[in-house]
Amino acid sequence: MAGTYSQLYIQIVFAVKGRENLIAKAWKEELYKYISGIITNKGHKSIIVNGVSDHIHIFVGLKPSMALSDLVRDIKNNSSKFINDKKLVRGKFSWQEGYGAFSYAHSQIEQVYNYILNQEQHHHKKTFKEEYVDFLQKFEIEYNETYLFEWNEK
Repeated sequence: MAGTYSQLYIQIVFAVKGRENLIAKAWKEELYKYISGIITNKGHKSIIVNGVSDHIHIFVGLKPSMALSDLVRDIKNNSSKFINDKKLVRGKFSWQEGYGAFSYAHSQIEQVYNYILNQEQHHHKKTFKEEYVDFLQKFEIEYNETYLFEWNEK
């Protein structure tokens, strides 16, 4: 889009279906690079992709030429296919329905990057449910607990 200028920084969060711990340390970096490639190939800026065994965080510089929901759909579909084609898990891998998306200012890039970078350490102190509900409350997003992710707190 000629003459269109934007600065949209979005953190996307979504979980493995059933909140199973399926993202293995042995191949998670390969998955994250693949997801980063999807984002880049769609014309957006991949800032960081990271997570833990049951969910991931993606920080993206979003271009207005594509709806966020379409980008998330493409990331989920293509990354699920990648995992299944490579037979990285037993059975069929898929992501849970839904996602969280949270916007940030340019001045917050470093802070969000470091938060996503340190997911392993962060989740020694806080569960995914606590983290996700904290995001919803911090961003003053109304929600119904019934429609949040499946929570298999272990």
